[in-house]
Amino acid sequence: MKQASDSDQVPTLPIVDFSLTDLTEGQLLHRLPAAVYVCDKEGTIIFYNKAAAELWGREPELGKDKWCGSYKILNEDGSEMPLHECPMAICLKEAKAVHGYEIKVMQPNGNIKTVVPYPQPLFNEDGKLTGAINMLVDISDFKRTENAFRESESQYKDLALSLERAIEEKTLDLRRKNEELKKSEERYHKMVDEVEDYAIIFLDQNGIIRNWNKGAEKIKGYKDSEILGKSFEIFYRPEDQASGLPFKLLQQAIEMGKSIHEGWRLRKDGSLFWGSTVVTALHGPGAEIIGFTKVTRDLTAKKFSEDKMKEYTSQLEFQNKELEQFAYAASHDLKEPLRKIHLYNSSVLDNPANVFDQKSREYLTRSVNATKRMNDLIEDLLMYSRTTASKDAFLKVDLGAIVQEVANVYHEDADHKNARIEFGQLPVIKGVPFQIKQLMTNIIGNSLKYKHPDRDAVVQIKHEQAPTDEIPQLDVVNKKKYHKISIIDNGIGFDTEYADKIFDIFQRLNNLPGAKGSGIGLAICKKIVQNHKGWIKASGKPDEGARFDIYIPMDLG
Repeated sequence: MKQASDSDQVPTLPIVDFSLTDLTEGQLLHRLPAAVYVCDKEGTIIFYNKAAAELWGREPELGKDKWCGSYKILNEDGSEMPLHECPMAICLKEAKAVHGYEIKVMQPNGNIKTVVPYPQPLFNEDGKLTGAINMLVDISDFKRTENAFRESESQYKDLALSLERAIEEKTLDLRRKNEELKKSEERYHKMVDEVEDYAIIFLDQNGIIRNWNKGAEKIKGYKDSEILGKSFEIFYRPEDQASGLPFKLLQQAIEMGKSIHEGWRLRKDGSLFWGSTVVTALHGPGAEIIGFTKVTRDLTAKKFSEDKMKEYTSQLEFQNKELEQFAYAASHDLKEPLRKIHLYNSSVLDNPANVFDQKSREYLTRSVNATKRMNDLIEDLLMYSRTTASKDAFLKVDLGAIVQEVANVYHEDADHKNARIEFGQLPVIKGVPFQIKQLMTNIIGNSLKYKHPDRDAVVQIKHEQAPTDEIPQLDVVNKKKYHKISIIDNGIGFDTEYADKIFDIFQRLNNLPGAKGSGIGLAICKKIVQNHKGWIKASGKPDEGARFDIYIPMDLG
């Protein structure tokens, strides 16, 4: 709260023309242009005139609202003045008139008024305080005028002294900027004009061609004199013009800022090229559309390459299907003579009436075993060739049920009756059921095949969500999650240096005398995991065991 100085002048209230005989006291107060209000000794407003409501920016409810709730009172620095320091509060507390102060009033809409208050206490016939009346004189305009005058007066000399120099500097700066702008425009037009790989065309708001560069002449085939002033529709095929495509692109540019489109376009000679076009709307100072830029690139070579690649892909898919059919037919044709050779040799060997010397029996036995290995190899090659799947083949697969089924099969084999296959809770994953079964069969079988001769085989299957540091960075960014399925055994193991080699077809690190297999099993596993958009890793230690970690996405979508 600021005490008014002697120099502060309160505006003289205008004379209001009225007849005292026709007006009540309340009507008189309402006619006053100065804000007047009356409150009881508790500060509750019991009367206010129209000027007070206009000053406060609101109309309080009589008998309920407090004077201090009708407006905010501020200090000179803009901070809110404590209520007990306000002139009206002092008047009610000390029961005396308060004059000579200047305060600021903030209206609900944020406007601030500077006023001079004149609160006067009101007493009853017994001399007891009953309330107070306050008149608030709005001196905002006066203060603004006074402050502006003082400020302008203090600045006038400096302004007069620096005006000539400022004008001179501004003139020089404007000349320099004009020169820079002229050079910039020249560089821009030269750059646009010299670009030959892109057709850069300027259109007015109606799609009429107003300017273009050498690239446009090279790609479209028109000279300036042949094309300027014509509609850009001329570059589109008749069917595209009939469908309204050109102006749809302009409308999209108006609505979205730009439009992007690829399609066949016409050259002057009637030939077609595949163009990638970006149309950008140009706006004036008032955000109105003043034209468009149209940038086109000739991607005909790329289009032909993509079409050729699609054709090659289609041919490859057809050939793969034919190859798969051939593999089935060939496997059947190959297995049939093998089956007969195996049958005939076994019959001859197992017939007790046939007497062979030791060497002949050994050769027959080897022949029977060789046909069996050949049959297994054909089956594995066929399985490898079949390890493909479309997205539609993926279903929910209970991994726990698959592992249990595989374990039951191996427990029925006399060679593995002492082996332990241990696993806890395993998830339901999304995959191709028969491929997941083949995957677990091959890896568990591999662990049992290469068991340590001095101990019973133990195979553990574990599952967890793959840790973030084991997932490719791009998948981490995309928040992709993976199952991690680990198969750990206590077999003869291998050197981790050769971990990648064991997934190659026909590769075996351990050629044990009793080991069976074609060397394709782990290659099949790798292909199955890749079909499921995952990866497989192997690690091991000689004489201690091996470990296979399989990573499959939780969501294959």
